[in-house]
Amino acid sequence: MSEMITADLVDLELDLSAETKEAAARSLAARMVALGRVTDLEGFLADVAAREAQMPTGLDGGIGIPHCRSAHVTEPTLAFGRSARGIDFGAPDGPADLIFLIAAPAGADDAHLTILSSLARHLMDAEFTGALRSAEDADAAAALISGEDRAASAREASGARETSGAREAREAREAPGTSADSEAPATPSATPDTGAPATPETATSDAPATAAEPFRVVAVTSCPTGIAHTYMAAESLENAAREAGVEITVETQGSAGFTRLDPAVIAAADGVVFAHDVPVRDKERFAGKPTVDVGVKAGINRPAELLTEVRDKAARGETTAPTGPTPVDNAGDSGDGYGTKLRKWLMSGVSYMVPFVAAGGLLIALGFAIGGWKIDKAPSVAEHFIWTDHTSWAALLFQIGGLAFAFLVPVLAGYIAYGMADRPGLVPGFVGGSVAVTINAGFLGGLAAGLLAGAVVMGIQRARIPAVLRGIMPVVVIPLISSAVVGFLMFLVVGKPIASLQSALTDWLEGLSGANAVILGIILGLMMCFDLGGPLNKVAYAFAIGGLTHPTDGSLKVMAAAMAAGMVPPLAMALATTVRGRLFTKTERENGKAAWFLGASFITEGAIPFAAADPLRVIPASMAGGAVTGALSMAFGCTLRAPHGGVFVVPLIGQPLLYLVAIAAGVCVSTAVVVLLKGARKTTPSGPADEAAPAEERVAATV
Repeated sequence: MSEMITADLVDLELDLSAETKEAAARSLAARMVALGRVTDLEGFLADVAAREAQMPTGLDGGIGIPHCRSAHVTEPTLAFGRSARGIDFGAPDGPADLIFLIAAPAGADDAHLTILSSLARHLMDAEFTGALRSAEDADAAAALISGEDRAASAREASGARETSGAREAREAREAPGTSADSEAPATPSATPDTGAPATPETATSDAPATAAEPFRVVAVTSCPTGIAHTYMAAESLENAAREAGVEITVETQGSAGFTRLDPAVIAAADGVVFAHDVPVRDKERFAGKPTVDVGVKAGINRPAELLTEVRDKAARGETTAPTGPTPVDNAGDSGDGYGTKLRKWLMSGVSYMVPFVAAGGLLIALGFAIGGWKIDKAPSVAEHFIWTDHTSWAALLFQIGGLAFAFLVPVLAGYIAYGMADRPGLVPGFVGGSVAVTINAGFLGGLAAGLLAGAVVMGIQRARIPAVLRGIMPVVVIPLISSAVVGFLMFLVVGKPIASLQSALTDWLEGLSGANAVILGIILGLMMCFDLGGPLNKVAYAFAIGGLTHPTDGSLKVMAAAMAAGMVPPLAMALATTVRGRLFTKTERENGKAAWFLGASFITEGAIPFAAADPLRVIPASMAGGAVTGALSMAFGCTLRAPHGGVFVVPLIGQPLLYLVAIAAGVCVSTAVVVLLKGARKTTPSGPADEAAPAEERVAATV
């Protein structure tokens, strides 16, 4: 670790130069640039921001650990800052006063990543963090972080005396086979009494004959980067298990690779804890065990609760049959609010529905383009098909697309339920979605059916089931009961009111004109450009394609406005990097070249690299242009039957020239706003003329 951090990478008065997490990351990253360990400050900070956008990196106890893998990092590097005032990194208990910026190269070797994971584990040691808070100079802090025996250094620096219990706990952690620095995560944890590694043999042969059988848990931890949270969660769970007298074995699925748990250890386990933000690899190994499935930060912040929860599930006889990751790999941390969980469930359904939208919608659009607007009246190609007649081919495309489009609502409902309740939710979800189609409840009915199906299955899974029935629960009992309940509710209780609401919405869209249409266009444009492919963008897009299931003039206008607005952000960023390249970094200028094609293809996510690096300027500019485009598209009366395709489906657009004018106007507005906002900064990134300047000068010009 000594080569990863030096005194030059330590700032014990970080609050003098930074008040926000972005400023803190920039200040610490500038030190890395000055030492030649980061080659592109803005590009690296964009990667840090992208990681931060996945999940806040603040931890309980006043710790912030912004980190990422980046192609702009030349060697694994760690910078440390201390803030007396505290900087908000999104931790539940408030601002962080200890900030660690971890920079890993895109192809970092396992040894370096293992050392970084060792630091992550030590952050769970109160003595270590206490010593960092009391360190008097940068040299002492760097030595403490890079020391081979950090625990001993922490005790010496803080002047603390170990109690016998603390010493036993430390020795247990540092015993062979359980070291926090060990690369292999799948080592048995220490027993609470002796600190020796717990194995099935020692757990039984060394214990007194009258001792109760210990409760055994296996756990898997993982995070998107696989550098910090993965190992901190493992350490936290191991400490909590030791205090609770629970035997635990943790598999850390980190960047340095992972060692699979011994099948015998899994078979002997009484329960399973998944603390993860990325899919658990080989999840089917844990089938049939009582399982607690949460985000990785829950494993760090409340490990004792998780162990208690899995023990209670085992006592109630609750088991699960995981067969692989769900689209969101669980509904989220059980500490999440209902709104957060609902967003994840809905995104699960939408993410699986979009491919059906693209395939079915484009096939339908091609059918209209080849065969004319009356192709929907053509007879079935199974009964009437002329090989040399272009209208037969158009009918074939239209009818295949129509069949694909018919799956939209059932797939939406089925995978919302899947996101809530895993595979058992699929059957009632698809059944409920099909009922929604049957009673003309449409897109809104699919949403309701998916949520109902997931809730019913989750309710059934919480019931205490006799052991003799557990084997047939996922295959027979849950599908049977949940499908019957969801079908009843959709046919006789909630389906008809939703169908009436869907009909009223369709009538409203059909009657849109004048100011009402423009206002709706503005709202759609703002939503499409707010989070650039995120949840709000997907809500607006789902609303637009929902109208295509029963197309009317109003719903086709909505679809046109949504796609036009979604094309604006990447096109605007591409234009801005062309006309005022000096306001952007070299990396952003390269991204701008790709953004031309992404924007033209209606891939709003093409603007994400720009927004991640400078959200306060890029997002408002994108929203301004999107609102203009949405309003103009509705005002011009542009229509669109294809749900995707960008400029490549312009021939299928009603009022195509005016449609392009609307897009161009929005792009110009967004470009002008982002250029003005970036130009108003007191300092700007280095332009092409000074790229050859020394690293120290580039940092000074940027900070």
